[in-house]
Amino acid sequence: MASRLQRSKMNNQPDQPLIGMLCWEKRTIPSALRELSKLPGNATNPLTFPFPVLYEPILGANIDTVVKQPSRVLLASMIEACQRMEKKGIRAITTSCGFNAFFQKELANSINVPVFASSLLQVPFVHRMLRVDRTIGIITADKVSLTRAHLEAVGIDRSIPVHIAGLEETTAFSHSDVDSINPLDIQHFREELLDIVTVLLKGAPSTEAIVLECTDLPPFADDIRRATNLPVFDIVTLIKFVYGSLT
Repeated sequence: MASRLQRSKMNNQPDQPLIGMLCWEKRTIPSALRELSKLPGNATNPLTFPFPVLYEPILGANIDTVVKQPSRVLLASMIEACQRMEKKGIRAITTSCGFNAFFQKELANSINVPVFASSLLQVPFVHRMLRVDRTIGIITADKVSLTRAHLEAVGIDRSIPVHIAGLEETTAFSHSDVDSINPLDIQHFREELLDIVTVLLKGAPSTEAIVLECTDLPPFADDIRRATNLPVFDIVTLIKFVYGSLT
């Protein structure tokens, strides 16, 4: 009880962030994704939120250690960062990549404040809002790398009907060059994304909601909503939901 009162006093400061975010090491982020990260609405853009967020890059966090092959060494670094954030008065912690769903349980068990590592945590919640015969579409950065283990770690068992589409062939996600001087064509990427959504809906016509795994996609969520007339959930909707529970 005393520790909770102490945290409450810390959080009474007007500029004290309540939400912390574990981020990729900046120098390892592919140039196209760096461009997406600057867009209004991106979770890693501080201007996306009407409240302060504490961003902490994690040494060694990159596409290989987070997406391709989740690293236990990186997990230890993320846990240490979570513990530091908790000591600073952070009340809830998220991450800058939905593939951290893989370590949701370990991260949540490492500290005494909530951890929501991935937007995919919303899938079971959305499932309960829909008819049992309806499907949830998931748009992910890499369909092959998003395994059953990732899904089950955030409560998406086989009873929840999902249809997954990946972005690995798009202009933004098909190259991992961190030093490219070629600017990303944002409008072209938007069109590619909407084409993927169209294919997803044709493949799963029972889809009644969409969840965006990738934290670079919220800037395009409204485009998807307008194109499909479906509810779209992402890491930004989740962060705002959690923040509302803390204030």
